[in-house]
Amino acid sequence: MLRLDQKLENIRSGRYKPSDFIIADAKDSDMGSGVTGTGFLRNADGTQGRQRTRAEFLDAIEEVVRQDIVDIMLVSVANLDVLHERGAFAKSAVKPAIRANEATDCWGSVRHGRYAHHASRPFRTAHLPQVMWGTEKPQPGQPVTGTDLGLYSVTFNNDLDADMVSLSAFADFRRDAAASGFKYFYEVFVPNVDCGLTREQIGEYMNDCILRSLAGVSKADRPQFLKIAYNGPKALEELASFDPSLVVGILGGGAGTTRDTFELVAQTEKYGGRVALFGRKINLAEAPLALVALMRQVADGAIKPEEAVRAYHGELQKAGLVAARKLDDDRAISDPILKPAAELKAA
Repeated sequence: MLRLDQKLENIRSGRYKPSDFIIADAKDSDMGSGVTGTGFLRNADGTQGRQRTRAEFLDAIEEVVRQDIVDIMLVSVANLDVLHERGAFAKSAVKPAIRANEATDCWGSVRHGRYAHHASRPFRTAHLPQVMWGTEKPQPGQPVTGTDLGLYSVTFNNDLDADMVSLSAFADFRRDAAASGFKYFYEVFVPNVDCGLTREQIGEYMNDCILRSLAGVSKADRPQFLKIAYNGPKALEELASFDPSLVVGILGGGAGTTRDTFELVAQTEKYGGRVALFGRKINLAEAPLALVALMRQVADGAIKPEEAVRAYHGELQKAGLVAARKLDDDRAISDPILKPAAELKAA
């Protein structure tokens, strides 16, 4: 049993403890962009250097896998093939997963692209039998050589026609997944176009859309867990407490400050979330391995978010790395959704 499976079993059985909090590194950015999806190297003074090549991006993924702290490594199908050729997951407790679809709102990082200005439309490239076995028609009992876990995303825009198309595509995916024995986690994005809702209303709208979209799904076909935007303590607590069998995970969003990263982990765990799935927050960090190690400590409750920022800067100094921000700036919360709960806690 992989570490992920054991943690999910503990969470669902009511035996959850902070050490069961799941951390995922989302290195699937090439599914939504091209050259810029790999992140960049840093110059000695901490400033942004050149873009990583694909090979350097794969090296960075392997480093995180070898560190053996994250529970899931989410990548594109193309990169998973190469990582398996390199033996990256051989004898590893880290579960590989792939992005199983790339709806049009995920294409927003394409340079000069305008796709994200339109309401999301469903699209997927990954062919599940090929992902799992490397062949269209596997033999009975053939072991999985790729992965049997993937992310499927849907965006609700409060638009009848667009949302019906997205939900129909989700139903098609579930049928394909069930036919192959493929498991998935369910990413639900906030509206990618203006739909006239306040931030609080978006949290309520998203919770209802998530629960409504799964109400007709049998237990066997339900997601392993959710990956959703953090819409504040009230919305997260409402969703997590309404149906404890639905494991809630929070996506990382923009890079933000280092305090944002640790604060989001802490608030997610405090208000009922059990998974943190961070992409840019890890990929764009000066020292990703140090950041991941401290994320683990924050989730475990061993260190507070502000203390973790100080510790992170200490690790940068030890490694001879210059921080992209001064310590005081990096200790600040830049994401407005995180501030109310942090200020309340401080008071």
